[in-house]
Amino acid sequence: MPLSRRDFTARTVIAGAGVALTGTVGALATAPGALAADDSTLRDEHGRPCEPGYGPLVPDPAGLLALPAGFSYRVITHSGVTRLDSGESTPSNHDGTAAFEGHRGVTLLVNNHELKGRRANWAHPVPLTEGLVYDPAAAGGCTVVEVRRGGEVAEWVGVAGTSTNCAGGATPWDTWLTCEETEDLAGKNGMTKDHGYVFEVDPHDRRANLDPKPVKAFGRYAHEAVVIDPRQGHAYLTEDASGPNGLFYRWTPPSGFRHGRGKLRTLAADAGVLAAAKCFDSAGRFVDDLSRATRIGTVYGVDWVSVPDRDARTVSVRRQFADGTVTRARKLEGMWWADGGAYFVSSYAREESPGTAHDGQVWFYDPKRRTIRLTVVLGVNADPAKDGSFDGPDNITVSPYGGLVIAEDGSGLQHLFGATESGRTYPLARNELNLGTAQEPEYSEFTGVCFSPDGRTLYANIQEPGIMLAITGPWRRAH
Repeated sequence: MPLSRRDFTARTVIAGAGVALTGTVGALATAPGALAADDSTLRDEHGRPCEPGYGPLVPDPAGLLALPAGFSYRVITHSGVTRLDSGESTPSNHDGTAAFEGHRGVTLLVNNHELKGRRANWAHPVPLTEGLVYDPAAAGGCTVVEVRRGGEVAEWVGVAGTSTNCAGGATPWDTWLTCEETEDLAGKNGMTKDHGYVFEVDPHDRRANLDPKPVKAFGRYAHEAVVIDPRQGHAYLTEDASGPNGLFYRWTPPSGFRHGRGKLRTLAADAGVLAAAKCFDSAGRFVDDLSRATRIGTVYGVDWVSVPDRDARTVSVRRQFADGTVTRARKLEGMWWADGGAYFVSSYAREESPGTAHDGQVWFYDPKRRTIRLTVVLGVNADPAKDGSFDGPDNITVSPYGGLVIAEDGSGLQHLFGATESGRTYPLARNELNLGTAQEPEYSEFTGVCFSPDGRTLYANIQEPGIMLAITGPWRRAH
């Protein structure tokens, strides 16, 4: 049922009060370089003004990762250096990651590898482990990394023969959904099967991953991220695409369907309803693209428009909608479920960004109110080579210490940075491995940011060459 203007107006009043983030935090406002937060809101336990975060980053003598004083890191996997339990090299191009609690103190990390196209194009593709291969021509997939008590690490293949595995997302039943950010059909770029799907990977049971099958009910398009509403069972999905811009999707399960391990692969290709978001403002005016919103606290109502042909064999899903029927977004990226809704990233914040400025937004979708609220806007980064300037939000997670932690995929220096409830950002880490030069920039993005189940370790990846890092330190609420 479409959301009426009266319903939307009532819900906007409530939503405007702020979006709560996990922990004891309040509402996000903005980030440096955009609308400045009121410094008077930033005070320590004694009421004294203070800066957010953990202090300045300290250069790393090893030339890998700069962190605040008191923090340290450990390399968990490194493509071309560490090896899987089969003896083959850790695959390259680390992307989306989630952490799960295993037995006897083991942390299980499922790690996507964003390798597009043919295996021959890559030095370290995901190994074709028997029984776990979808398309033997494709280079991508994901691995499962076991971090055991005492620090021992093991790694094995979760799924192979997929392509361009990007952000993905964890499920409430402790499995991983790996997303293909491609629309290649069989015969294109050397593929022998159709791609552009979501696959489920169980980090707890290797046998459950045998004979991988795509979740065709979620549609075939350039998938970025996915989350599951644990109460209603809806899946929310982002699409990283352009020409035209991608869409924000919702999949509604069929009547009587109950989620659980391995259940998604039993769905028919046309099971449930896949729909795209259509947004409108408080005056009932249609919003064609989320990049038009530049003011923190902007709230839009959301209706959902059914996808005509979700397998998109002749026309891409996003091209099946005429102008004025759905709301698009400039480069939809990572997503995280928390506080009863989905935080999701659109990594360009304005309809017209100067040059190639890679600013960005974070939105919160509230399924109860059927609204989205703009919670973070990054300003245009005037000097990407300057430390402390952030742009290009990509993968995100909600911190157990309050606020968001965001992986940067912008121009210039690459950071992990936090956004507090007061709307300020602060640095958590800087990539010092891929610094490049002014003449030959070689910047590599951060990906896969997530906390361990106990909240003591922050995991993150440097995408190229492919390094997974575990960061520990004096975590606390960062104001």
